[in-house]
Amino acid sequence: MPASLKIAAVFATMNRAETAKTCVLSLARQTRPPDLVIVADNDSTDDTVGTLKSLENLPFQLVVHRMLGNQGNAGGVQVAMDLAFDHGTDAVWILDDDSWPREAALGALLDFPWDPHVVRHPLQIDPKTGKFTWPLQITDDEGGWRLTWSEQELPNIKKIPSRITWTGALLPKEVRQVVGPVNGALFIRGEDEEYPWRIEQAGFRQEAIRDAVMDHPGPRNVVHWRLLGKSFFFERGLVDWKLYYKVRNMVWLKRLQKSDLRAIQMAAVYALAACVIDGPKRIPLLVRAIRDGWTGRLGKMSEN
Repeated sequence: MPASLKIAAVFATMNRAETAKTCVLSLARQTRPPDLVIVADNDSTDDTVGTLKSLENLPFQLVVHRMLGNQGNAGGVQVAMDLAFDHGTDAVWILDDDSWPREAALGALLDFPWDPHVVRHPLQIDPKTGKFTWPLQITDDEGGWRLTWSEQELPNIKKIPSRITWTGALLPKEVRQVVGPVNGALFIRGEDEEYPWRIEQAGFRQEAIRDAVMDHPGPRNVVHWRLLGKSFFFERGLVDWKLYYKVRNMVWLKRLQKSDLRAIQMAAVYALAACVIDGPKRIPLLVRAIRDGWTGRLGKMSEN
């Protein structure tokens, strides 16, 4: 294990004092704790900041950074990551406030010769189901990728080539230097696909580490469609603001990644899913999200 590496764990939170506290304490229980933990607080109005600052006898330096207003998960992680690398960190461990690594998780991520060109990550388990929080994409050994839903579907090896990883990603500074910062303008529901895609486009590999595990509650009421050989996931009853960011950011990202046609197809599928699953009342919100994604209007959702 490369003990000389300086590792920082980062996450964003807002008005979830006990959830954020649980995450910090799970990091304190690591068999190999991080050296630094930076929490970006998105201008909480509860006692999140005070609760975290009251924690004592932690095996790492804890920095609670108060954001200037709510900048979402993307904005918070962008700032926390920037601060971490400014502290001379060798790698940043990207978490959510409700992703709680099991005790051996970080040690397992580091229990191999260090490769600064590989982004490693733990398996994310939904405690209620025992399955993956989100389906994990791993290599199919034929030059493609397949979705897996549980540990039982993984090959019996310690390091598994994977892709599109965000929560739990251990990001070396060498990768960050090439890929650049997180796009905070995505706010939420987009950074978890856009940043891993940039990592992949830059030629860096990603690996799931079998013995590294974190508990992370998964979404409820997810509808899974198969369309033209592709998987499409839609969360039934998602609150308006989350649905807005999800659709807006996906339309914007598909234009960037693929083409105008792919963005139109994505918009059409979301519109169809929302109408079929939640009803036509969401059409005005979807029109707004699709328009903003198409024109590249990112940032925080305006109130108009």
